[in-house]
Amino acid sequence: MRTPCPPRSPRRSSAPSLLLLGGLSALAGGLLSVSTPAHGGQAGASTTPTLGEALAPSSGDQLELTEHLRRIGAVFYGAWWCPACFRQKSLFGQQAGDRLPYVECDKTSEGRDRCQAAGIKAYPTWVLGSSRVEGVQTLEELKRWSGFRQAPGTDNP
Repeated sequence: MRTPCPPRSPRRSSAPSLLLLGGLSALAGGLLSVSTPAHGGQAGASTTPTLGEALAPSSGDQLELTEHLRRIGAVFYGAWWCPACFRQKSLFGQQAGDRLPYVECDKTSEGRDRCQAAGIKAYPTWVLGSSRVEGVQTLEELKRWSGFRQAPGTDNP
């Protein structure tokens, strides 16, 4: 099994980081700015905007697997700072990676609460009912784990 990213310690307050950011901004003469992700809040936006963008376009097989995972209720838990989570998303390519059933565990208190309630101990973690797998999973491993059955004659190289 691949080594997953451990969760970070719970945050107590964001005040020190805000002070630091404010101080850096002042030092940079106001050149430093904070912005929301490009996909934030837009219809049809990525479900995984915090993980970055995959470089390769998705194949039909990758798109079919993503839709299967969504349809059966599988959930991919991860964190924006986790390189293994970015690798997991990238295995799906651009379009399929943007549609993964993803929960961000470290950006908002709601996300942290949801991940804590789900018992997430490492990133990435895939959960389907009472079944879970941790660490980066290959597409073949996810197919076996989720019971994905590709229609005959739809293989994509």
